[in-house]
Amino acid sequence: MATWREITTPGRFEGQTVIVTGAASGIGLATALRVATEGGRVIASDLSKEGLEKLVAEHGDLGFVPVAGDISQEDTVQRVVAAAGGQIDALANVAGIMDSFQPVHELDDATWERVLDVNLTSMMRLMRAVVPTMLASGYGSIVNISSEAGLRGSAAGAAYTTSKHAVIGLTRSSAVMYGRRGIRVNAVAPGGTRTNIYAEFKSQLAAEVLGPFMQVNVPPIAEAGELAAAITFLLSRDGSNINGVVLASDNGWNAI
Repeated sequence: MATWREITTPGRFEGQTVIVTGAASGIGLATALRVATEGGRVIASDLSKEGLEKLVAEHGDLGFVPVAGDISQEDTVQRVVAAAGGQIDALANVAGIMDSFQPVHELDDATWERVLDVNLTSMMRLMRAVVPTMLASGYGSIVNISSEAGLRGSAAGAAYTTSKHAVIGLTRSSAVMYGRRGIRVNAVAPGGTRTNIYAEFKSQLAAEVLGPFMQVNVPPIAEAGELAAAITFLLSRDGSNINGVVLASDNGWNAI
Protein backbone atom coordinates (compact mmCIF):
# COMPACT_ATOMS: atom_id res chain seq x y z
CA MET A 1 0.00 0.00 0.00
CA ALA A 2 1.32 3.44 -0.95
CA THR A 3 2.39 5.75 1.87
CA TRP A 4 -0.14 8.51 2.46
CA ARG A 5 1.10 12.07 1.94
CA GLU A 6 -0.82 15.20 2.85
CA ILE A 7 -1.37 17.70 0.05
CA THR A 8 -2.92 20.93 1.31
CA THR A 9 -4.96 23.48 -0.62
CA PRO A 10 -3.64 26.98 0.14
CA GLY A 11 -6.35 29.52 0.90
CA ARG A 12 -9.23 27.03 0.96
CA PHE A 13 -10.46 28.37 4.33
CA GLU A 14 -9.25 31.95 3.86
CA GLY A 15 -11.49 34.41 5.71
CA GLN A 16 -13.41 31.66 7.49
CA THR A 17 -13.78 30.88 11.18
CA VAL A 18 -13.92 27.18 11.99
CA ILE A 19 -14.57 25.56 15.37
CA VAL A 20 -12.75 22.28 15.96
CA THR A 21 -13.31 20.22 19.11
CA GLY A 22 -10.82 17.68 20.39
CA ALA A 23 -8.18 19.91 18.83
CA ALA A 24 -5.25 19.04 21.07
CA SER A 25 -4.68 15.51 19.83
CA GLY A 26 -5.50 12.85 17.27
CA ILE A 27 -8.03 13.54 14.53
CA GLY A 28 -9.03 16.87 16.07
CA LEU A 29 -5.45 18.11 16.09
CA ALA A 30 -4.89 17.01 12.51
CA THR A 31 -8.12 18.74 11.45
CA ALA A 32 -7.29 21.96 13.27
CA LEU A 33 -3.82 22.07 11.70
CA ARG A 34 -5.19 21.35 8.23
CA VAL A 35 -7.81 24.10 8.43
CA ALA A 36 -5.33 26.63 9.85
CA THR A 37 -2.67 25.74 7.28
CA GLU A 38 -5.26 26.36 4.58
CA GLY A 39 -5.96 29.85 5.87
CA GLY A 40 -8.78 29.41 8.38
CA ARG A 41 -9.10 30.96 11.80
CA VAL A 42 -9.52 28.00 14.14
CA ILE A 43 -11.29 28.10 17.48
CA ALA A 44 -9.51 25.13 19.01
CA SER A 45 -11.40 23.44 21.84
CA ASP A 46 -10.14 20.63 24.04
CA LEU A 47 -10.33 19.33 27.59
CA SER A 48 -6.53 19.50 27.80
CA LYS A 49 -5.29 23.00 28.53
CA GLU A 50 -1.72 21.74 28.29
CA GLY A 51 -2.38 20.23 24.87
CA LEU A 52 -3.80 23.49 23.55
CA GLU A 53 -0.89 25.45 24.99
CA LYS A 54 1.48 23.10 23.16
CA LEU A 55 -0.49 23.58 19.93
CA VAL A 56 -0.24 27.36 20.19
CA ALA A 57 3.43 27.26 21.18
CA GLU A 58 4.38 25.04 18.24
CA HIS A 59 2.15 26.70 15.65
CA GLY A 60 1.69 30.25 16.90
CA ASP A 61 2.00 31.62 13.38
CA LEU A 62 -1.29 29.93 12.45
CA GLY A 63 -3.36 32.06 14.82
CA PHE A 64 -5.26 29.46 16.82
CA VAL A 65 -7.79 30.67 19.39
CA PRO A 66 -7.63 28.08 22.21
CA VAL A 67 -10.58 27.36 24.51
CA ALA A 68 -9.91 24.75 27.18
CA GLY A 69 -12.77 22.98 28.93
CA ASP A 70 -15.12 20.03 29.00
CA ILE A 71 -17.13 20.33 25.79
CA SER A 72 -19.96 18.30 27.31
CA GLN A 73 -20.68 21.25 29.61
CA GLU A 74 -22.82 24.13 28.42
CA ASP A 75 -20.51 26.81 29.83
CA THR A 76 -17.64 25.50 27.68
CA VAL A 77 -19.90 25.49 24.62
CA GLN A 78 -20.79 29.13 25.27
CA ARG A 79 -17.13 30.12 25.69
CA VAL A 80 -16.25 28.40 22.41
CA VAL A 81 -18.99 30.25 20.54
CA ALA A 82 -18.08 33.56 22.19
CA ALA A 83 -14.45 33.10 21.08
CA ALA A 84 -15.64 32.95 17.47
CA GLY A 85 -16.76 36.56 17.78
CA GLY A 86 -19.94 36.44 15.73
CA GLN A 87 -18.61 34.63 12.65
CA ILE A 88 -18.89 30.85 12.42
CA ASP A 89 -18.47 29.32 9.00
CA ALA A 90 -17.88 25.72 9.96
CA LEU A 91 -17.86 23.30 12.88
CA ALA A 92 -15.95 20.05 13.20
CA ASN A 93 -17.39 18.04 16.11
CA VAL A 94 -14.45 15.72 16.67
CA ALA A 95 -14.11 15.32 20.45
CA GLY A 96 -15.03 11.88 21.70
CA ILE A 97 -14.22 9.13 24.15
CA MET A 98 -14.30 5.34 23.95
CA ASP A 99 -16.01 2.86 26.25
CA SER A 100 -14.47 -0.39 27.48
CA PHE A 101 -16.49 -2.71 25.25
CA GLN A 102 -19.08 -3.50 27.94
CA PRO A 103 -22.26 -5.18 26.72
CA VAL A 104 -25.45 -3.73 28.15
CA HIS A 105 -25.79 -6.13 31.09
CA GLU A 106 -22.32 -5.10 32.34
CA LEU A 107 -22.79 -1.38 31.72
CA ASP A 108 -22.83 1.06 34.65
CA ASP A 109 -24.71 4.36 34.62
CA ALA A 110 -21.57 6.48 34.96
CA THR A 111 -19.98 5.04 31.81
CA TRP A 112 -23.22 5.31 29.83
CA GLU A 113 -23.82 8.91 30.84
CA ARG A 114 -20.24 10.07 30.29
CA VAL A 115 -19.91 8.47 26.85
CA LEU A 116 -23.27 9.85 25.69
CA ASP A 117 -22.50 13.29 27.15
CA VAL A 118 -19.18 13.65 25.33
CA ASN A 119 -19.94 11.80 22.10
CA LEU A 120 -23.49 12.98 21.48
CA THR A 121 -24.87 15.67 23.79
CA SER A 122 -21.84 17.92 23.30
CA MET A 123 -22.39 17.76 19.54
CA MET A 124 -26.04 18.67 19.88
CA ARG A 125 -25.22 21.59 22.17
CA LEU A 126 -22.55 23.00 19.87
CA MET A 127 -24.80 22.63 16.85
CA ARG A 128 -27.62 24.30 18.74
CA ALA A 129 -25.26 27.15 19.60
CA VAL A 130 -23.78 27.73 16.13
CA VAL A 131 -26.77 27.17 13.85
CA PRO A 132 -28.42 30.56 14.58
CA THR A 133 -25.26 32.35 13.40
CA MET A 134 -25.13 30.16 10.30
CA LEU A 135 -28.80 30.76 9.57
CA ALA A 136 -28.25 34.51 9.83
CA SER A 137 -25.38 34.39 7.33
CA GLY A 138 -27.07 31.86 5.05
CA TYR A 139 -24.04 29.58 5.08
CA GLY A 140 -22.49 26.92 7.26
CA SER A 141 -20.87 23.52 7.19
CA ILE A 142 -20.91 21.03 10.05
CA VAL A 143 -19.07 17.72 10.19
CA ASN A 144 -19.81 15.32 13.02
CA ILE A 145 -17.50 12.43 13.77
CA SER A 146 -19.30 9.12 14.03
CA SER A 147 -17.42 5.83 13.73
CA GLU A 148 -17.49 2.38 12.21
CA ALA A 149 -19.34 1.69 15.48
CA GLY A 150 -22.09 3.92 14.11
CA LEU A 151 -22.50 1.57 11.15
CA ARG A 152 -22.20 -1.82 12.82
CA GLY A 153 -22.61 -3.51 16.19
CA SER A 154 -19.27 -5.26 16.27
CA ALA A 155 -16.81 -2.40 16.79
CA ALA A 156 -17.27 -1.31 20.42
CA GLY A 157 -19.41 -1.66 23.55
CA ALA A 158 -23.06 -0.72 23.99
CA ALA A 159 -22.46 2.89 25.11
CA TYR A 160 -20.03 3.90 22.37
CA THR A 161 -21.99 2.07 19.68
CA THR A 162 -25.21 3.76 20.74
CA SER A 163 -23.60 7.20 20.82
CA LYS A 164 -22.12 6.88 17.34
CA HIS A 165 -25.35 5.53 15.80
CA ALA A 166 -27.13 8.51 17.36
CA VAL A 167 -24.60 10.94 15.85
CA ILE A 168 -25.70 9.73 12.42
CA GLY A 169 -29.34 10.36 13.30
CA LEU A 170 -28.52 13.85 14.54
CA THR A 171 -26.56 14.52 11.36
CA ARG A 172 -29.25 13.34 8.96
CA SER A 173 -32.07 15.12 10.75
CA SER A 174 -30.13 18.37 10.74
CA ALA A 175 -29.15 17.98 7.08
CA VAL A 176 -32.83 17.81 6.17
CA MET A 177 -33.86 20.67 8.44
CA TYR A 178 -31.20 23.16 7.36
CA GLY A 179 -30.16 22.10 3.86
CA ARG A 180 -32.32 24.66 2.09
CA ARG A 181 -31.05 27.39 4.41
CA GLY A 182 -27.45 27.03 3.22
CA ILE A 183 -26.21 24.79 6.03
CA ARG A 184 -24.72 21.42 5.19
CA VAL A 185 -24.40 18.74 7.88
CA ASN A 186 -22.38 15.60 7.20
CA ALA A 187 -20.68 12.87 9.19
CA VAL A 188 -17.40 11.01 8.86
CA ALA A 189 -17.16 7.44 10.18
CA PRO A 190 -13.53 6.55 10.89
CA GLY A 191 -12.28 3.02 11.21
CA GLY A 192 -9.12 2.26 13.14
CA THR A 193 -7.05 5.43 13.42
CA ARG A 194 -3.73 6.11 15.12
CA THR A 195 -4.72 8.40 18.03
CA ASN A 196 -4.18 8.57 21.78
CA ILE A 197 -7.65 7.17 22.56
CA TYR A 198 -7.18 3.95 24.47
CA ALA A 199 -9.84 1.26 24.57
CA GLU A 200 -9.48 -1.59 27.04
CA PHE A 201 -11.53 -4.77 26.98
CA LYS A 202 -13.09 -4.82 30.45
CA SER A 203 -15.63 -7.45 29.42
CA GLN A 204 -14.74 -11.11 29.05
CA LEU A 205 -17.86 -11.61 26.94
CA ALA A 206 -16.88 -8.81 24.58
CA ALA A 207 -13.35 -10.20 24.28
CA GLU A 208 -14.74 -13.60 23.35
CA VAL A 209 -17.30 -12.25 20.86
CA LEU A 210 -15.50 -9.29 19.29
CA GLY A 211 -11.85 -10.28 19.68
CA PRO A 212 -11.74 -12.92 16.92
CA PHE A 213 -13.75 -10.70 14.57
CA MET A 214 -11.38 -7.77 15.00
CA GLN A 215 -8.30 -9.90 14.48
CA VAL A 216 -9.60 -11.06 11.11
CA ASN A 217 -11.69 -8.21 9.70
CA VAL A 218 -10.20 -4.88 10.80
CA PRO A 219 -8.28 -3.18 7.93
CA PRO A 220 -4.97 -1.32 8.39
CA ILE A 221 -4.85 1.58 10.82
CA ALA A 222 -5.16 5.05 9.26
CA GLU A 223 -3.20 8.16 10.16
CA ALA A 224 -5.10 11.03 11.78
CA GLY A 225 -4.20 13.25 8.84
CA GLU A 226 -6.06 10.93 6.47
CA LEU A 227 -9.23 11.50 8.47
CA ALA A 228 -8.56 15.24 8.56
CA ALA A 229 -8.40 15.24 4.76
CA ALA A 230 -11.91 13.79 4.54
CA ILE A 231 -13.26 16.07 7.26
CA THR A 232 -11.84 19.26 5.76
CA PHE A 233 -13.15 18.36 2.31
CA LEU A 234 -16.68 18.17 3.71
CA LEU A 235 -16.16 21.30 5.83
CA SER A 236 -14.99 23.32 2.85
CA ARG A 237 -16.84 24.70 -0.13
CA ASP A 238 -15.34 21.85 -2.14
CA GLY A 239 -18.18 19.79 -0.65
CA SER A 240 -20.86 22.31 -1.60
CA ASN A 241 -23.19 19.69 -3.08
CA ILE A 242 -22.81 17.16 -0.27
CA ASN A 243 -25.33 17.15 2.54
CA GLY A 244 -26.56 14.42 4.89
CA VAL A 245 -23.78 12.02 3.92
CA VAL A 246 -22.08 9.53 6.24
CA LEU A 247 -18.62 9.15 4.75
CA ALA A 248 -16.87 5.96 5.88
CA SER A 249 -13.15 6.73 6.03
CA ASP A 250 -12.06 3.27 7.10
CA ASN A 251 -9.94 1.52 4.46
CA GLY A 252 -13.02 -0.33 3.27
CA TRP A 253 -14.09 -1.82 6.61
CA ASN A 254 -17.73 -0.92 5.98
CA ALA A 255 -17.71 -3.06 2.85
CA ILE A 256 -16.66 -6.26 4.65
